[in-house]
Amino acid sequence: MKNLWQILKGLGLILIVLSLVIAVLFGYRDIPTEKLKLKYAQKPSSFISINGLETHFRDEGNTADSIPIVLIHGTGASLHTFDAWTDDLIQDYRVVRLDLPGYGLSQPFIDSNYSIDHYVSFIDDFLKQQKIERCIIGGNSLGGHIAWQYTLQHSEKVDRLILIDAGGYPSRSKSTPLAFQLAEIPIVKNIFKFITPKFVVRSSIENVYANPDKITEELIDRYFELSLKEGNRQAFIDRFQKQKTSASHEQIPKISQESLILWGEKDFLIPVENAYLFEKNLPNGTLVLFENLGHVPMEEDPKQSLAPVLNFLAKEN
Repeated sequence: MKNLWQILKGLGLILIVLSLVIAVLFGYRDIPTEKLKLKYAQKPSSFISINGLETHFRDEGNTADSIPIVLIHGTGASLHTFDAWTDDLIQDYRVVRLDLPGYGLSQPFIDSNYSIDHYVSFIDDFLKQQKIERCIIGGNSLGGHIAWQYTLQHSEKVDRLILIDAGGYPSRSKSTPLAFQLAEIPIVKNIFKFITPKFVVRSSIENVYANPDKITEELIDRYFELSLKEGNRQAFIDRFQKQKTSASHEQIPKISQESLILWGEKDFLIPVENAYLFEKNLPNGTLVLFENLGHVPMEEDPKQSLAPVLNFLAKEN
């Protein structure tokens, strides 16, 4: 009995030491928002209060464009994911981007409600405050889900729709980013708020790219540092707790707007089968597939993925 107690004490000591080592190597404090603004909110960034939440956005390009392009990023990302697209689009169009609450430099939702309907309501409040009465709305992944839901709920405010590897249909991922997996594991998800190894972010980005060689250290640093913004790690976890089975996708055939569906064929998070569902159910949908791209084509290969968008925008509606 005495030997057993000594063994247990020894194991306990080892666990304590391991925990301390992990905390020292991988533990990170939240980064203050004001510090991150110095790096990631240079011009043309602006901030606005939406329902009491400080919201980071950029409004660029042709100010005479009465129907701007509104772009919405996906889970774990920020408005920066559309940087390269925007550089080209603003030559002719007005482009509006924002960080969703809980991501990038925007404040998290106070009530921790990260449902799609709550996001849709937030987008509508943002557009009202920006005096945007009608827009071309587009989004990637979570942002795509929000975009088509917004179109359903506010059809009169949407001129056209752009979906980029969009969420919304029930599906089973062929491969899930490590950060997404950790955010759903009891106990681990709580530790994740304090211990966030950089390799988890790197692995998660590699998971959604078809060609890891296109991933730069600058890209990894941006995702990693913005994930450490005060409140963002808790919001990331809360977002995964709010996901519920929904039948809202059954309403997609009611969307009458001209719609462009872009999809990386090597998207293993939201498989290409979902692209065909959108094509089938959107009455005025056009599908463009990218053979060698993954879940974030606008980031992985901006030039290739933007070409069909420019053709889509150039058409008479």
